[in-house]
Amino acid sequence: MAPSLWQLLIVLGIVIVVFGTKRLRGMGSDLGSAIRGFKDSMKTGEKDAQDHVQHLTTEDSENQDSSTSSETHKSEDRTRS
Repeated sequence: MAPSLWQLLIVLGIVIVVFGTKRLRGMGSDLGSAIRGFKDSMKTGEKDAQDHVQHLTTEDSENQDSSTSSETHKSEDRTRS
């Protein structure tokens, strides 16, 4: 069963009396900063992961190109022999 509006207001009043408005404001801003920092680090992590994947795919295609060209050279050498 969900608490009613009056019960929530009473709990809010008790919290304000116990902690005070300045302390609650400080805790709210600290929580907001923590959430903002978490979101920023998630964005940075996603960008780093995408860069890493792109780097790996670039290396993979370069490796395939070099192996293909070396195979071509080998087949040309066989043809000449």
